[in-house]
Order: sequence, then C-alpha cells, then structure tokens
Amino acid sequence: QASDRFNINSQLEHLQARYVGTGHADLNRFEWAVNIQRDSYASYIGHNPILAYFAVAENESIGRERYNFMQKMLLPCGLPPEREDD
Repeated sequence: QASDRFNINSQLEHLQARYVGTGHADLNRFEWAVNIQRDSYASYIGHNPILAYFAVAENESIGRERYNFMQKMLLPCGLPPEREDD
C-alpha cells in the first residue's frame, strides 16, 4: 500500500507541475478561484459558438464580448486579500 500511495502522489505532483489549474499544496482559495475564472473566460473566448451565445444574450457584438472577457481575465475575482505574514 505504501507503494500505491507513493505512485498516486507522484502522479498528482506530475499533473500539478504540468497543468497550472490543478493546484498544489500551497494554493489558497483565492488563487484557485482566479484559476477557475480565467480558465472559463479563456474557454469562452476560444469557442466561437459560446462567444456568439453570450453576445446574443447580452445584445453585444462578438468583438465587444471578446474584449469584455479579456478585460475580466485581468482581475476576475477582484483584488487579492491581504496576507498575514507570520
């Protein structure tokens, strides 16, 4: 069982090193939410049918929606919270 645990942990570390959005042990809640939001906006921008759907729903042009999503990617969850340095 110890070898299974080591194997699972090494696979998880490999995934976390390869894909930023999978997180790591030191990732806090805010950083995780930012990763999720940015990944969502990137998906919306990259898939034209979804982008067209949002454009129709908000009565905006596709270019304007793309621009708005790119602007939202800068600070998707607002300013980061204050950190307590111990």
